[in-house]
Amino acid sequence: MPDTKFGGLQTMIGSLPYKDANKAVEVVTRYLKDIPAWPQLPKRAYVENMYTQYSEGFPGIVVTESKTYVNRKQDLTRQLERFYTDYLANDFAKYAVSAEYAAGLHKFLSLNNLTPRAVKGQVTGPVSWGLTVTDETGKAIIYDETFGDVVPKFLRLKASWMERALKKLNKNTIIFLDEPYMSAFGSVGMQLSREQVISLLNETYAGISGIKGVHCCGNTDWSILLQTTVDIVNFDAYNYAGSLAIYPAEVKKFLDRGGLVAWGIIPTSTEAILKESVPALKDRLEEAMAPFTRKGITMKKLVEQSLLTPACGLPTVSEDAAERALQLLAELSQTIRQKYP
Repeated sequence: MPDTKFGGLQTMIGSLPYKDANKAVEVVTRYLKDIPAWPQLPKRAYVENMYTQYSEGFPGIVVTESKTYVNRKQDLTRQLERFYTDYLANDFAKYAVSAEYAAGLHKFLSLNNLTPRAVKGQVTGPVSWGLTVTDETGKAIIYDETFGDVVPKFLRLKASWMERALKKLNKNTIIFLDEPYMSAFGSVGMQLSREQVISLLNETYAGISGIKGVHCCGNTDWSILLQTTVDIVNFDAYNYAGSLAIYPAEVKKFLDRGGLVAWGIIPTSTEAILKESVPALKDRLEEAMAPFTRKGITMKKLVEQSLLTPACGLPTVSEDAAERALQLLAELSQTIRQKYP
């Protein structure tokens, strides 16, 4: 496993409320100097939402002004043959995310004045992507025999391309798979088994040579995600602090193999952001960590193998609140690193 002893440094999930890529990147690089992440800008254009953004090149994909789906009524034989040829050749260059679909990414990639410890990118994970993108009848493509096989392979190529692009900025890269739909695991809305989820994630992770992360912003069965080849698990420690503490043995095993927990401790609503303070957030973070120390994991180890992040993306808050959230994040990180050097 790559070195993940970041000692409470800060980064973010991805999405911000800005429409101007220049402004978004400027704010990111001001507050996330050690581990900046490229900003997703869903308010800028429909194609920047976290599902459509990674759809370019998928066989049969149709993108309208408000919908992204796979049209299976057309003959997709040649498109599928071409895709599998590219996959077997690991030709990820054909599966780039264009500037039209990710203005913040390409502005970020143009920077030449960064001196970070690592750079972070994100791709929507196969579970969430495959459950959200449907065919023309409205059926989630993850349940289609053909396209369910394509999804993790396709996102693997996307992740490989992104990692290679980010390495031009820094050799140390972190790629997160964002999996909000994992909060629905076990419900009637998700007909995937534990084994299928692990297989989907691991197949996608196989395209990432650097540090691999996963983000889920709600309650989920964390033992599933901890069982994958992931290096970083990111959870909403602000609203669901106890959700990870249910799995102390699994977390200890994960940390012992060098894994890292990214604590989503900064709130993501405008009201909560504006009322919070660094001292209050420090107390909240330490309270979230306390159950693990009672299970024999030292605070030193928890902090050493930690990142701090917002609880989720920040696309729905005001621009001022988004900047305040990142400011709180940076100041909290500094406070924690001073207390636990």
